[in-house]
Amino acid sequence: MLKLWKWYQNCLAVHPVKTQVISSGLIWGAGDIAAQAVTHYTAKTHVTIDEDEKKEFKINWKRVSTTSLFGLGFVGPVGHYWYEGLDRFIRLRLMLKPNSVRFVATKVVVDGFLFGPLDLLVFFTYMGFSTGKSVPQIKEDVKRDFLPAFVLEGGIWPVVQVANFRFIPVRYQLLYVNFFCLLDSCFLSWVEQQQDAQWKQWLKSFLPLK
Repeated sequence: MLKLWKWYQNCLAVHPVKTQVISSGLIWGAGDIAAQAVTHYTAKTHVTIDEDEKKEFKINWKRVSTTSLFGLGFVGPVGHYWYEGLDRFIRLRLMLKPNSVRFVATKVVVDGFLFGPLDLLVFFTYMGFSTGKSVPQIKEDVKRDFLPAFVLEGGIWPVVQVANFRFIPVRYQLLYVNFFCLLDSCFLSWVEQQQDAQWKQWLKSFLPLK
């Protein structure tokens, strides 16, 4: 394990963008496999026992490759430049002392209100197109899923990012976030599976999306 970590550090030093892109693709692919398992076993509560017994969990490799491409094409390159650029902007333009309370808090706020919503919007849109949905269908899915996901993640990701921005070196921050995305993939799949659940309607009632 230590050798693997040293190998990763060396790759990151020599080929930072390429390493971030490939690792993001692999982690998001693994996260989708976990998400499929969560979706499969939670969906069992909505079928009869006879139907349940006939169903076996099988990995949808097409979906895994699609999700991996999201990690490769968006999370990896965009995340790399986002965390590097965010750190430089707050240190050099806002002149905040690294690891100070204001430094970390500013990073968390900017990340939560800029990159977080963009990431969700791109994710739901990309997954819609990848499954062959039309633009009107994708708009409806975004209206249905975006706000509930944003509100619920808003209670979790700030805590994750406080630790990230306070203790993790910038070059490892995307890797740190990607591992939490293993859990996030399961959560987003669960949100999508819930469709028009009552709790979604309740959340959207506070901020209707037209």
